[in-house]
Amino acid sequence: MSAISASQDSRPQLVSVQDLTARQWSGPLPASGAAPRQRRESLPPLRLTRRGRIVLIGIPLVILAAILLSLAGFLNAPAKAADSAADLSLTPTVSVTVQAGQSLWAIASTVAPERDPRDVIADIAQLNNLSAGGVVPGQQLFVPTK
Repeated sequence: MSAISASQDSRPQLVSVQDLTARQWSGPLPASGAAPRQRRESLPPLRLTRRGRIVLIGIPLVILAAILLSLAGFLNAPAKAADSAADLSLTPTVSVTVQAGQSLWAIASTVAPERDPRDVIADIAQLNNLSAGGVVPGQQLFVPTK
């Protein structure tokens, strides 16, 4: 194959396709006869934008802080019954069955009339794991006696 190209003196000159390809790409021609690939230039180094830095650095730091705070909460939990078994004491209790129309306020004022009923209700709720102040007839409650 050949192509015609015009030179400076405007005389047609016979130039082969291989010569054109060699001039254009300035690299070795592949043996298969396919068009040569352009050589890749080296890519510039990776640049992070502000958002990229936040994602790359900020999110792992937030996750690490959350893990450290949760571990600190678990290791420094203030819920501690006593320092030793000798310091533990039993709370004297009485088992009471709730009657129809009875409330925690009525039970607290009957069992400990000398104490504030709000404190007695708080003790009853803690002893019986009550989340709300409501009770139902026939329910068994442990009530502190002192």
